[in-house]
Amino acid sequence: MNNSHKAIEPSPKTELLKDRLQPLLANCLDSQRTQIQTLAAELGTDVLSCAAALLYLAQPPTPAISLMEPTSTIKMVRYRLDVGSQHQITEESLKKVLVEESGVDKNNINNINIRGLYTLIDLPDSMPADIFQHLKTVEINQRPLAIKRVKSRFKKRSSLHRRRSKPRNTNSGINAGDQHAD
Repeated sequence: MNNSHKAIEPSPKTELLKDRLQPLLANCLDSQRTQIQTLAAELGTDVLSCAAALLYLAQPPTPAISLMEPTSTIKMVRYRLDVGSQHQITEESLKKVLVEESGVDKNNINNINIRGLYTLIDLPDSMPADIFQHLKTVEINQRPLAIKRVKSRFKKRSSLHRRRSKPRNTNSGINAGDQHAD
C-alpha cells in the first residue's frame, strides 16, 4: 500500500484526507467493509473502484477540473452526434456515456441541443485524437455517436447577415413559390 500512495502527489487536500482517515482506520470498520464489498459485487466492479467512487461522492464540491484540460479556462468546441430525440436519448444518458467513454468532466459538457436525428454539444477542445476516434464508434441505444466537429459559423453569420439586408435579385422574374406550382 505504501507504493500506491506515493503515486499521488502530496497536496494540502491529500494531507487533510489522510489526517481524517487515520482515526477512522483505527476503529472497527467491518460493517462498512461488508457494505463496500456488497456494493462492488452488485455493481460488477472491484472494491477499490467502489471505494474511490464513494470517496469522490463524499468530498465537498470543488471547482470542476476536466481530465482533458487542467486549467480553469477551457476552450470549448461544438460537435455533432448522430443521435437525437428519435433515438430516445436524454441529456443525462448522453452525459453519462460521454463521461464513461471519454473521461471528460460532466461539468465540461455544455450547450446540449438534442434535435430529432442528431445532437449538438460543446466539449473541451483539448480532447485527445484517440478519444475522439473512440467516440465515433461508441453507441447509445444501439446507435453510434459518430461524433463530428462542427466548424465555427461566426464568420459566415456576419456575411449572411449582410446578405440578408440586401434586396434579393429579381431578374429571373420567377418567384420561388411559382417554381413548384404545376
